[in-house]
Amino acid sequence: MELKVNGKIIKGVGGLYSIRLNAGDADKLRCELPLEGDILLCKGRGVFRHEKLTLLAGDNVTVRVDTELMLAGDRDARASHAKRDTEEADAGVLIDEVLPRKNELIRPPMANLDLLFVVFAAAKPQPILQTIDKLITIAEYKKLSPVIIITKADLAPDAAEEYAALYRKCGFDVFIEGEGMDGSALENFIRQNADKVSAFAGASGVGKSTLMNRLFPSLGLTTGEISAKTARGKHTTRHIELYPLDRQFGEGASGYIADTPGFSMLDFVQYDFYTKDDLPYVFREFEPYIGRCRYTKCTHTKEEGCALLEAVKNGEIPKERHESYLAFYEVLKNKHDWDRK
Repeated sequence: MELKVNGKIIKGVGGLYSIRLNAGDADKLRCELPLEGDILLCKGRGVFRHEKLTLLAGDNVTVRVDTELMLAGDRDARASHAKRDTEEADAGVLIDEVLPRKNELIRPPMANLDLLFVVFAAAKPQPILQTIDKLITIAEYKKLSPVIIITKADLAPDAAEEYAALYRKCGFDVFIEGEGMDGSALENFIRQNADKVSAFAGASGVGKSTLMNRLFPSLGLTTGEISAKTARGKHTTRHIELYPLDRQFGEGASGYIADTPGFSMLDFVQYDFYTKDDLPYVFREFEPYIGRCRYTKCTHTKEEGCALLEAVKNGEIPKERHESYLAFYEVLKNKHDWDRK
């Protein structure tokens, strides 16, 4: 007998995907199979490769289950005393369809996000604001809600407060974290948004996994140290995994939270995050000034009578954010169709 059930990809490694079934579908499958828990391990249909469709953590999918094959596979596994783990797919199980995505990101490669926790350290490593602003503006373009988290504030408390003031001025929720500091505000924020899918994202070494371990001790995520030679972080998270929040906050929490691999750059030339025409609209603090310039085709870079430049001059828009805008504009204005990916 063949069944179709729905679930969410919570992890993908080497072409093998962990699917957490929706509650009702897990119960339906248990009526036919001795299913333990609510996780299936399976591969995707070969047609996905031909369609150049990459399955992503966060994808909502339909899974086709051949109950006879799965039962036979379960008997064979028991007979050989094989242990069920993430290295072997369940017999008779295949991802049949990827449901429409409301959004997707290239970095981190995820789908159907609601919140993106943009994490950077106050020191060690020193933050690169343009990289941070790239991640924030990409989230804004994808209609995600960026939330700023500044870690290692105990190492540079004054700098942490300055960064927090900058992003709060732009209208973002900002949380300051550090060793020995009370992180209850962030935990309460996550609890209040426990029905959403969110991810921690940022450069390597900023303390994403350390922070998640403090918030969710049961995860036991691997953490790393900063390289003394480069002052940059080493990759400790190798893949994306979504963790169900109901295990932390109870059955009323239907969302997920993910730790993601760190990165060092986001390439505007190689990847199509957004275009030059989109650029003014992904800096939320620019919105009140757009349309108030002297020239209708104002680039907000050097024109006389530019309302946005005047706002920067008057301190209404942080100059650091406008500097990021100028840097992104220079790259995007020279981007050609053959650069796109």
